[in-house]
Amino acid sequence: MKDQLYTVTQLGRDLGLTPRAIRFYEDKGLIQPRRAGTTRVYAPRDRARMILIQRGKRLGFSLAEIREYLDLYDADISQRAQLRHLLAGVSARLAQLQQQREALEQSIVELTDIRAQAEQALAEQRAAEQRAAD
Repeated sequence: MKDQLYTVTQLGRDLGLTPRAIRFYEDKGLIQPRRAGTTRVYAPRDRARMILIQRGKRLGFSLAEIREYLDLYDADISQRAQLRHLLAGVSARLAQLQQQREALEQSIVELTDIRAQAEQALAEQRAAEQRAAD
């Protein structure tokens, strides 16, 4: 498994990404494939980094934040700095999501109230029209 290499097509198929997306991350310096002639080949390390990149994106981290995390992994074999940075980033993201959740809940309450008011007003108009027609 350690010697396995992936083409851009294989890596994309394995991870559910387009070759264009993989090349985008390569252009951003997040992965560094090797070359086998004119073909880009990706090592298991590149595959693992792509999995971390996808996870970071799914959780709402920016590419810059993901890059910092990946760079710390390369620089600190003990992973202490990486874990501290990860903990700070995750805590900040959780706080942000909690604020968004509270804002969404408030919006839902307000919209539900507005909908009820609008439905009530329409019902009253229909009743008034019905009385006027009788």
